[in-house]
Amino acid sequence: MKNILLLALTVIVSHSAGIIGSLFTVSAIPSWYAFLEKPFFAPPNWVFAPAWLLLYTLMGVALFLIIRATDSLVSKRKGIFFFAVQLVLNALWSIAFFGLQSPLYGLIVISVLLLLIGVTTYYFFRVSKVAGWLMVPYIAWVSFATLLNASIFLINS
Repeated sequence: MKNILLLALTVIVSHSAGIIGSLFTVSAIPSWYAFLEKPFFAPPNWVFAPAWLLLYTLMGVALFLIIRATDSLVSKRKGIFFFAVQLVLNALWSIAFFGLQSPLYGLIVISVLLLLIGVTTYYFFRVSKVAGWLMVPYIAWVSFATLLNASIFLINS
């Protein structure tokens, strides 16, 4: 029972970044984002919500595995620290890009975010291979999102 509660908590914590981000995203999509020029590879808007739901869940499970691990305590602490920092940046990206309506600020935040996801994943792999692999789709998606953000910035500058 204790593990189920911890798992639920880590998934909720991960989803909190998306919940915070959505406060700035939902209203900006029809009023601002819809009018931006986008590159040919920009996915339709409906793709983002299910992708993020899956990613936040995978991140939460990865965090659960790290918290439960008993090996590599230094890497575990560093992994949890960097996970927390990147989760804050994840929420800040929505504030920068959608809230401030600034592809430039969004690009700055997402570039640092991508770096910190890489660092987090490195430490997660040192503690748990499964936790590390659970972070790989997140790296892939944020890499794509960084390219999309950069393209939107360049096209609309």
